[in-house]
Amino acid sequence: MADENTLPVPPNSRAEARPTPPSGRRPGRGTRRLVRVAWVSFFIGVGLFLAYPLLVKSNFLFLFGKSPGLDELENPKVEQPSEVYTADGVLLGRYFRENRSPVPLSQMSPWLTKALIATEDARFYEHSGIDAPSLVSTIYYGLKGDKRGGSTISQQLAKNLYKTRRSENRGGLSHVPGVGVVVAKTKEWMTAVELERRYTKEEILRMYLNTVEYGSNAFGIKVAAKTFFSTSPDSLSPEQAATLIGVLNNPTAFNPRFHPVAATKRRNVVLQRLGQAGYLKPAEVAALQAKPIVLDYQVEKHVDGPDTYFRGAISQAANKWCDEHGYDLYRDGLRVYTTIDSRMQEHAEDAVGQRMKSLQQSFDNFWRNRRQNPWVDEEGNEIPDFILSQMRRTESYKSLAARYKGQPARLDSALNAKRPMKVFTWKKTDHDTTLVMSPLDSLAYYKHFLQAGMMTMDPFTGSIKAWVGGLDYRFFQYDHVRQGRRQAGSTFKPFVYLTALDNGYSPCDRIRDQRVTINYVENGQPMQWQPDNVTREYTGINMTLRSAMARSVNSVTAQLTEKVGWGKVADYAHKVGITSPLLPVPSIGLGSAGDVSVYEMVDAYATFLNSGFRSTPRLITRIEDRNGNVLQQFDPVQKRAISPETAWLMTYMLRGGMEEPGGTSQGLWDFQDLWHKDNQIGGKTGTTSNYSDGWYMGLTKDLVSGVWVGGEDRSIHFFRSQQGEGGRMALPIYGRYMETIYQDKKLTYDYGQFPKAPAGLKRKYVCYTEYEPRHRRAEAVDSISADNLLEQLNDKAAPAPTPD
Repeated sequence: MADENTLPVPPNSRAEARPTPPSGRRPGRGTRRLVRVAWVSFFIGVGLFLAYPLLVKSNFLFLFGKSPGLDELENPKVEQPSEVYTADGVLLGRYFRENRSPVPLSQMSPWLTKALIATEDARFYEHSGIDAPSLVSTIYYGLKGDKRGGSTISQQLAKNLYKTRRSENRGGLSHVPGVGVVVAKTKEWMTAVELERRYTKEEILRMYLNTVEYGSNAFGIKVAAKTFFSTSPDSLSPEQAATLIGVLNNPTAFNPRFHPVAATKRRNVVLQRLGQAGYLKPAEVAALQAKPIVLDYQVEKHVDGPDTYFRGAISQAANKWCDEHGYDLYRDGLRVYTTIDSRMQEHAEDAVGQRMKSLQQSFDNFWRNRRQNPWVDEEGNEIPDFILSQMRRTESYKSLAARYKGQPARLDSALNAKRPMKVFTWKKTDHDTTLVMSPLDSLAYYKHFLQAGMMTMDPFTGSIKAWVGGLDYRFFQYDHVRQGRRQAGSTFKPFVYLTALDNGYSPCDRIRDQRVTINYVENGQPMQWQPDNVTREYTGINMTLRSAMARSVNSVTAQLTEKVGWGKVADYAHKVGITSPLLPVPSIGLGSAGDVSVYEMVDAYATFLNSGFRSTPRLITRIEDRNGNVLQQFDPVQKRAISPETAWLMTYMLRGGMEEPGGTSQGLWDFQDLWHKDNQIGGKTGTTSNYSDGWYMGLTKDLVSGVWVGGEDRSIHFFRSQQGEGGRMALPIYGRYMETIYQDKKLTYDYGQFPKAPAGLKRKYVCYTEYEPRHRRAEAVDSISADNLLEQLNDKAAPAPTPD
């Protein structure tokens, strides 16, 4: 008969306490169940313990986070700066988040490895990734509340190399307090063992020293040695090596630049460990500990290298490519090769600098003699409250206004508070000086400066060879090559003549220079426009198109625009390279129908020289990985825009600025080194109303260049003075630049003539040019787009197109 204690209790019976079985009797069913549960739990626990590494490795149910795979272990990707080079092999700069440049162990001071092992992992050569005695000691002291590091060099390498504690490598358990740390440590132990299996001790030391952070954004020993001591890793002395190894314990707290006392104490600990390990004698330790830390500190920025205007364009293009192809410009150690030629870039910067320094002096004298500031209205009167209105547009003003909202007195005080400021100046070779100024003073100071932009391109490949976006990038970040857009003045006229030539006209066709009235309709309203020549005079000569373009005659250009259609002129400008919006209005030929950039203008003019093919401007030729493998080659991209015949005729027309009587480019004759070996140059000057913008576009058989000069705002300019013409402001920059290009024998550009006329050219282009009577012939000047709109036919005033 079964024991009564084993009988089941009826479901509806009242619960009663069960008597404990007498000693020596068989345990009841409940006890046996508990025993079975205990054994099952034990075996499950043992199984989970044994399976735990596999669960971690496989990221079971996404609980543990990603662990490095076999490929990552054998080919670890250390964050490495990407480098940018010019076409002639000069390093332009480096892009990085973690600034590091790996070097082999043979190029490191032996004191580095000695100090590292003595301080961080004394049994480094004895363990296989995990130092058991150290681990037990860490746990023992941790339970007593004394935290001690027990990680081996291999474990630290695993943590730094594979970022095991980054958010993207963490799983669901990482959010459980305490558990996340255990999982992370487990991954580091497992990875350390795998590293020891695949690499020698020396390779692990090399990777470690090239991977860790040394403070001041220096990652890797090469950058650390340069940052703190301006030396190479193989030249580090024992005390310098000890300083850098000491920093590893806490790169912020022991940074010798910012915490010299703490850094010295930590360095002395490392020196003591070197002595204990037998690498230094006690007397040597004492002598080195007595030395102060002597730094030669030079921290590198996230983008290292000279400040240039084109670097932003390079970064934009390279980052776009990286996003599309799964790379990171700041991490993957890419090598980006650009089209910029460092020698041509230097010549361009020198030409801009020389001319702008001289021009600024003239500009300052001009307004000093008038006893007023250069921001003026149409009548030459100084614009009241100009600086304050400009200040209100700045981010600094918006920040101050938000801080002192409702407190105008405090806002005014902040705007007028003076303090020392480093500012730009032409008076020193390094272009900087320190003045005591308020924010308003500073803005007014900078508004006095004339600005410039210049770009040179190879028309056959689209390669940009030089790019000068302003006076000095440190002080003026606005790029006047691509960001800046201004009216082009007479440099836009060639697009009118292009439209005519591509629609049957020839350079020898004639239009009379006479006062004209052009009728048109705008917004349903009849309008009239009377364009003026700059001299307000009309020769009455029946001019050839080549002569009219060379002399930049407004009346002829306006008549030709009407004949071919102003909408068609906009279409042709866009076809050859202008990308900015253009208004299809009668004054488009005088450059007042839209704002354009130097970048666009050079692109468009290059189409003439490239037989009618438009080459997409390019800054990058190829991108390589860190091992020198070519990831992508950027070949020239070209598209037929106009016929070869029209393109050649346009280069012939542009040569007229030098060859036709009264041509506006003839100021280039003053640059005598341009005219050896029957050299030929084509070009076009341009000036907008009130002399707000001065342009010059220049072509040789090999290169196309564009130059713009003007104030930061259109109200800042010379007033009724031919000093502000493109032929005087911008043309000299081009002339000086091309002289130095020809003089530089390291470059391949030489004097020469443009290509001969293509075979089968049917249109007449060699024709007679009339000379004006001597008493009427004036010095060649730009024809400023001075527009004179008549009243509408219904006697309502017509809104004038912006003339400047």
